[in-house]
Amino acid sequence: MAAEPPHRARSLAEFRDAQLKFVEAGMAAKDRFAPFEPRLTDIIISPYGKCGTTLLQQTFHTLRTRGDMDFDDISRVVPWIEMSPMLGIDLNAEQRANPRGFKSHSGYATIPKGARYVVSLRDPKRAFISMFRFMEGWFIEPGAIPIEEYFEHWLKGRGAEGEGYWDHLKSWWAVRGQPNVLLLSYAQMARDPIPSIRRLADFAGIPLDDELLDLTVERTSRAFMLAHKDRFDDAMMRHFSETVAGMPPGSDSAKVRHGIEEALPPAIFERMNAIWAEQITGPLGFADFAELDAAI
Repeated sequence: MAAEPPHRARSLAEFRDAQLKFVEAGMAAKDRFAPFEPRLTDIIISPYGKCGTTLLQQTFHTLRTRGDMDFDDISRVVPWIEMSPMLGIDLNAEQRANPRGFKSHSGYATIPKGARYVVSLRDPKRAFISMFRFMEGWFIEPGAIPIEEYFEHWLKGRGAEGEGYWDHLKSWWAVRGQPNVLLLSYAQMARDPIPSIRRLADFAGIPLDDELLDLTVERTSRAFMLAHKDRFDDAMMRHFSETVAGMPPGSDSAKVRHGIEEALPPAIFERMNAIWAEQITGPLGFADFAELDAAI
């Protein structure tokens, strides 16, 4: 019988199978290079998925290079720690400019130690919707998996440790006072980027003049990144997914999209509120994300 042609997942089981193939490929490639050895000056950008990682990568790379755009994928010049070995990227190599920069999605417990860390926080409701729409059209056939079903998958977290949004947030909140940790607000970065750009430049030890500030504001704007969205669409990972996970070519893996406010189904909205009350209000004292966001 002929093999089924490549296709995006049409069920949660198929989606999980594709993700497992990614994990297995990563494990097979983990010894391809010497273990990553962070430097004290390295900047590791590690928000939870869909909480501002790509925006921070672009902001950091613009600051340290004064506007370099000569790359095909932002994660080639600010590499993804967990995925780089399978893509043939040596994490210990020199980069285009110092300080070196890296991407991760890990919480504090599992992040490689010995560097400096930048984490942006985002409302979990917005992060979840963004992740669902991001996966549709790349790994998931649009409309094939109900958002309620995907929500149950999202709640289980990411990675071998199964770290979810709330564990990730609490792990970084607990170390926010350390001098090598910088917490930022995704909403504030998007609404008024200048204060966050200043804080990031100062934290990374990058001299910031008015010309560089103006350039960074321009090159991290939604309009600029949409005009260059092929640099921010996970091209290397998408090509790899077509090789190891059976994804068809031509998937939509763009990470920069037009801002569309989409309402959650009421049941998910209420469940999110209940989980927040249990996971965050109890331990940290914030009634909702807006209250936490104001405290950053």
